[in-house]
Amino acid sequence: MAKQKLVMIGNGMAGVRTIEHLLKLAPDKYEITIFGSEPHPNYNRIMLSSVLAGGADMQDIIINGWDWYQEHGIQLLSGHTVTGIDTVNRQVISDRGAAATYDILIFATGSNPFMLPLPGADKEGVIAFRDIRDCEIMLQTSKQYKKAAVIGGGLLGLEAARGLLHLGMEVSVIHIGDYLMDRQLDRAAAGMLQEELEKQGMTFLLKKNTEAILGRKRVKELRFTDGTSLDADLVVMAVGIKPNVALAQSSGLAVNRGIVVDDYMQSSIPGIYALGECAEHRGIAYGLVAPLYEQGDVLAKRLAEVETIGYAGSVTSTKLKVSGVDVFSAGHFGDPEGSRSLRYQDELDGIYKKIVMKDNKLIGAVLFGDTSDGSRLFSIMKSGESIQGREKELLLGFAPGGSTVSAEQRLAELPEEEIICGCNGVSKGTIKDAVLNQGCTSAASVKACTKASASCGGCKPLVEGLVKLYAGDEAGTPVKEGICGCTTLNRDEIVAEITKMGLKSTKEVMNVLGWDHPEGCAKCRPSLNYYLGMLYPESYKDEKESRFTNERYHGNIQKDGTYSVVPRIYGGVTSPAELKKIAEVAERFDVPMVKITGGQRIDLLGVKKEDLPRMWEELDMPSGYAYGKALRTVKTCVGSTFCRFGTQDSIGMGVRLEKEFERLSTPAKVKLAVSGCPRNCAEATIKDFGVVAIDGGWELHVGGNGGVHVRATELLCVVKTEDEVVEWASAFLQYYREQAEWNERTSIWIGRVGLDHVKEALKDKEVRTALGERLKTAISTQKDPWKEILSEPELRKNFIRLTEAEPIQG
Repeated sequence: MAKQKLVMIGNGMAGVRTIEHLLKLAPDKYEITIFGSEPHPNYNRIMLSSVLAGGADMQDIIINGWDWYQEHGIQLLSGHTVTGIDTVNRQVISDRGAAATYDILIFATGSNPFMLPLPGADKEGVIAFRDIRDCEIMLQTSKQYKKAAVIGGGLLGLEAARGLLHLGMEVSVIHIGDYLMDRQLDRAAAGMLQEELEKQGMTFLLKKNTEAILGRKRVKELRFTDGTSLDADLVVMAVGIKPNVALAQSSGLAVNRGIVVDDYMQSSIPGIYALGECAEHRGIAYGLVAPLYEQGDVLAKRLAEVETIGYAGSVTSTKLKVSGVDVFSAGHFGDPEGSRSLRYQDELDGIYKKIVMKDNKLIGAVLFGDTSDGSRLFSIMKSGESIQGREKELLLGFAPGGSTVSAEQRLAELPEEEIICGCNGVSKGTIKDAVLNQGCTSAASVKACTKASASCGGCKPLVEGLVKLYAGDEAGTPVKEGICGCTTLNRDEIVAEITKMGLKSTKEVMNVLGWDHPEGCAKCRPSLNYYLGMLYPESYKDEKESRFTNERYHGNIQKDGTYSVVPRIYGGVTSPAELKKIAEVAERFDVPMVKITGGQRIDLLGVKKEDLPRMWEELDMPSGYAYGKALRTVKTCVGSTFCRFGTQDSIGMGVRLEKEFERLSTPAKVKLAVSGCPRNCAEATIKDFGVVAIDGGWELHVGGNGGVHVRATELLCVVKTEDEVVEWASAFLQYYREQAEWNERTSIWIGRVGLDHVKEALKDKEVRTALGERLKTAISTQKDPWKEILSEPELRKNFIRLTEAEPIQG
């Protein structure tokens, strides 16, 4: 029987969660195509605040990597925005010309941030806080500017503000209301929250209404309606969202605030469904993740033809994801008419609790400082059970005059369908099954098995409590976590086992060492590929499918789906002939932008994927590895060749180092620099390996980083000759290659093991010589990637086909 064609517009959390559930219920029923406007796989949007706050990186928030789509036969058209729908012929068309016919169409288009229509709102530096691109702008802005203003004192605004504070910016929060989070908290809890956040460094301007955003090209100042003003280099608007319904409206679907749907998420046109933030059910458009997952479960069952009672709406709860602050809110907490409330406030310990009741039922709750009872209260609220006679017990955790109810007992009383991990929709029953039937006796193993606590981590205490409840004496201290969720083995254990057992491929490693997931994941596959190549440089065949996307294409993918081509320019030194060749190639291929990089190279931006092979052939230059975990650049100043302050030939030294180490594969990207005198114009003291010329010799510096987490180098040693510079650089880089974790920059590695450890390891010349020989062997096995592709007709012929479906995003 032929599969039906299912097309989904939107690659976000709600839509992909629906597809996940559908694949479990009816894996062979549909041929699935997904259009996603962003150039990323499915990621956890609610974790963006954790990325800003330093608790996670971009890779950590990926829910389903590129390999997941491939494994399930899903065609993902990332970077494609759907611009038209022919509902008669059932066809979807994107802005890049892609078309897909459908039997079933799902709108999962989410929402757009609401941007206040203020004068100056279109200036540079005025953004929302909605996606990865917004995160990237904040990260970049924090390196150059210091003053940030967040308009909106709600949940999202405070999370954005805390992230900017972590990035070292001065943060002011502007809120039109009398107190913070006025949609989730009452005045008392909001006051305690403000006091705590002020201690962390935030400044608050309450009852302020922004009138205009001032500045020429970039924002410089906010002006308020009361005549006051505030200096700002960055303005983040976090004042709400609006369902993304323009496409649905133009396609003839019934739309109010959102796309109108029934209890089975069916729109006004048969065969077209909608869910998530773009949908409106019984007059409500939800913006929290738990209701969207509930909608997805109903729709998946409907499409799989599994009996379901339909979606009846959701009671919602919220948690604030800000370091050092625990806030929980649910239901109607603002003392609605006919209700009664109980409050408990302890200003010494910073605890506030409030429950709201009506007709002997719990209808609302606010918790600050101690949110451990949040899940239990929320469960009672949703059940609608009578709490008559138990009101004070629910507020305090024990009945006055009676014994205290233990946390374990409260967990035991939760129904099994209660959602413990809202980020990933994991219920108490799922965690119970993982502990009792799948041998998960720690929070770490439950996370690997179910994804519970794998996102924001707010539910980790509950997960640990359930493990203790069901595992009993077998629940020991949490087991150590491995390099990823597929294994409990760390880097050193894996390398030792590979060496001991002579394992020769990633699949063999995963099979022999008992990986939980036989195909591995986006974290372990690249690391295993690197460790095997490092251990067996002459015999190991690099597994292209275990490389990150940029390394597969040998170019940096840009947000519009094009690529950047960066040829190697040794030490930043070029010639008129080379410049002329680069310019001619750029003209022939209509390169939109040619940019001088910070590493003294030339970046050709906006190159089409299909043009990459011919472009490299015409350039006939080595790749600069701007995309790789490899030697990137060796930055130089002019040194004694031209500069009157120069004490040594920094250009010659830089060119020699770059030619020595080009194509070298490393655990993370590596940057070098050579300065011709202590004035350090090449910024050698923020590089992985920096060389600074002094009278009669060279200082060798290691472990620097000029990125998000700036780290100055530490002095490794002082040498006299250029040969000694190469000797020590070779030994240091090879020791780093052999000892560091995968994806661990030298700055992190040096900070972890200590400079004294590295000095001790490299002090003997015999050891340095042996390390240098191993490094030469590793480099000798590597070919320039484009010369390899261009020299092999079959590889060149199949380049596009071989890289169409990318398993790993990097």
